[in-house]
Amino acid sequence: MTELLIVMVATLVVIATATLLGPRLGVASPLVLVAIGVVASLVVPAFSDIQIDPELILQGILPPLLYSAAVSLPTMNFRREFGAISGLSVILVIGTAVILGFFFMLVLPGLGFAWGLALGAVISPTDAVAVSIIKQTPVSKRVIAMLDGESLLNDATALTLLRGAIVATAATFSFGNFAVAFSYSVVVALLIGGFIGWLNLVIRKRVTDPTVNTVMSFTVPFVAAVPAELLGASGLVAAVVAGLVTGIRAARVLSPQNRLSDAQNWRMIELVLEGAIFLMMGLQISSILTDVENDDAGIRTAVLIAVGALVITVVVRALFVAVLLWYLARRSRRHLRIRPRMETIQERLGSPNDILQAPEHPSGLSPTKSPRYVRRVTSLVTRSLADLDYFAREPLGWREGTTVVWAGMRGAITVAAAQSLPSDTPLRSTLVLIAFAVAALSLTVQGGTIGALVRRISPATDQAAERERTVAERTRLFALLEESADAVSPPASNELLNGDDTAEETDDLESRGERFEADKAHRIAVLVAQRTALLDARDDGIFDADLLENALDNLDATQMALELRGKPGA
Repeated sequence: MTELLIVMVATLVVIATATLLGPRLGVASPLVLVAIGVVASLVVPAFSDIQIDPELILQGILPPLLYSAAVSLPTMNFRREFGAISGLSVILVIGTAVILGFFFMLVLPGLGFAWGLALGAVISPTDAVAVSIIKQTPVSKRVIAMLDGESLLNDATALTLLRGAIVATAATFSFGNFAVAFSYSVVVALLIGGFIGWLNLVIRKRVTDPTVNTVMSFTVPFVAAVPAELLGASGLVAAVVAGLVTGIRAARVLSPQNRLSDAQNWRMIELVLEGAIFLMMGLQISSILTDVENDDAGIRTAVLIAVGALVITVVVRALFVAVLLWYLARRSRRHLRIRPRMETIQERLGSPNDILQAPEHPSGLSPTKSPRYVRRVTSLVTRSLADLDYFAREPLGWREGTTVVWAGMRGAITVAAAQSLPSDTPLRSTLVLIAFAVAALSLTVQGGTIGALVRRISPATDQAAERERTVAERTRLFALLEESADAVSPPASNELLNGDDTAEETDDLESRGERFEADKAHRIAVLVAQRTALLDARDDGIFDADLLENALDNLDATQMALELRGKPGA
């Protein structure tokens, strides 16, 4: 027991140290942790034969990590980039796995296509934790959204393909059967994850203690993932969907105190789990090398094959991203053509109240339409125009495409998935070493150079124009907040909350307390109205995601400070 406690404390110290030292050394902290793990595995005898259950990573660490990432993901940008994300997380994964399957079949005699496809499925997905390296670079928000979404969803494609390939080793592989299995896996995961995400908010809305509320949130990814896995679906997708539902609705349902507690504690959980997953990846190298010595292929051959596999993944990804950028550019040109029509529709719609009060409106909307229907149509048009502005403001060119290609790193999930191969897999130890080498090379070569690459190819920005755009957007946001505040009827008096204690001295303490509570309730009502307006604006996409997040954080801080103020004389 003492040894276990020492290992746990040492692990936390190493993770914290690597997190602090990495940026100072100019190296991403995940790379530092992998290096520490490799050195410990090769030098310290106690770690030379360490064996880590792959299910610990796939079912114990990844669900909470993906859930947390989904909760904090700007859903507005995720929705806008969903088409590109779907292509990267499904089509690219399948295409890469198939090409790698043929490659492994050719370079490893006797392996066969089915086992080659299984290893291709292991290597094909990018790693959600490894992609965190790119967030430390000055990269486009569109690129971040695409990479985040891809890394959250491509695991389902890869693991489903891996299962299908393993089954195919005893039968004939059928892409039709794979399509059915994949559709079932995703649909069931969507239903379970969506339900758990909704149920999570319904229950936690009634729990006022922030500490208890946060403890309950720690169970959500597992409550979503475990039933999905038991039903043969993707537990990771279920955890992601539960996180997306929670992230979208939490600000409307949970109190500021509960959300602040969630954010702080989940950041700590992310730091520890991300660090542990890379540290464990490095610690496994010694046992992997020992096992592969018994195979015929040899370590040198396995590493050379890994280099070839990594080159193939980068080339295939580059070709796919080139086609994707062509399609997105074509879509942007189509957006330019339809923009005048959308603006005309918006002008004809006017405000929902005007439409409802007009006997006949030129937009063609019948005055008998319900207010809810009119608001829905107006919101849809507003959202569409905001999307067009977003795509026009941040176009994707060769620089962004290069970043998307080079940022597609493999990581610990590749190693864990490889170790989940059955024990009777031909050349199993060699396949595991190939997967580890691909992940290690990807993290070292791509992860170690992505920062310098992004800085080198990033275009010079017009700082004056950017400041002007930011100021204009903040002005519109402040106007929205003022309009929302003015819509709330003020109380009869608010001297006490303003710090004015010169009210009539004849007022007794009880009447002053009542007036204080009324003023306090009014200010909270104003904050609630402003938060609702900002969340509606978020859903419509009319403001920058980061600007909205900062404004919402300020509202939360103001409300929490206000709720802590006691009655006069208390």
